[in-house]
Amino acid sequence: MTELLKIFDKNYKEIGFKHREIIHERGYWHEVFHCWVIEKINAEWHIYFQLRSKYKKDYPGQYDITAAGHLLSTETVEDGVRELEEEIGINAKFPQLKSLGVIPYSIENELIKDNEFANIFVFELIGGFEQFSIQREEVDGMYRAKWEHFMQLAQGEVKEIEVIGFRYENDVKFFEMKSINLKQMSTLPQMYLSELISRLKNFLEAS
Repeated sequence: MTELLKIFDKNYKEIGFKHREIIHERGYWHEVFHCWVIEKINAEWHIYFQLRSKYKKDYPGQYDITAAGHLLSTETVEDGVRELEEEIGINAKFPQLKSLGVIPYSIENELIKDNEFANIFVFELIGGFEQFSIQREEVDGMYRAKWEHFMQLAQGEVKEIEVIGFRYENDVKFFEMKSINLKQMSTLPQMYLSELISRLKNFLEAS
């Protein structure tokens, strides 16, 4: 049975329900939950990414939002907090998250027609990579970058940035440092990144 999701018009007014596959085929607007995990290390903010499983149907092996997912027809935005525990093993409560509001954005290519209202949240981590326990069916690894570097990448000021983190290969956990670029983040269109950077920058400066 496929997931049943709420659908909306362009003004974020609910207009019905459709199955997920139909939504992505026909481009219905729907709701998703995004949570970006950040951490202050040595007085400097860092941001975490998940490495999507190489076996996922959509965007395999891409660097993505720390934890994210679709909101089912029976769920509220608050229920989206389950994604942190399901995908990356962080047992957070909804009041611990800080809202950055809703970002509407679209992705359209030969594989998908995706129109989403993304409810954006931030969670501040303490303890680094040891806090993550990833869902191996969905996630191959976790990485982090300095916030300033990610902001420069998203704004086109640099072509690539250095990240550090871990991934699994054949059940063996590897820690590594590497460089990544925006092509490896194709889940995140420029219209989304621009608005995210603006809102997250304001949030961090006020923190």
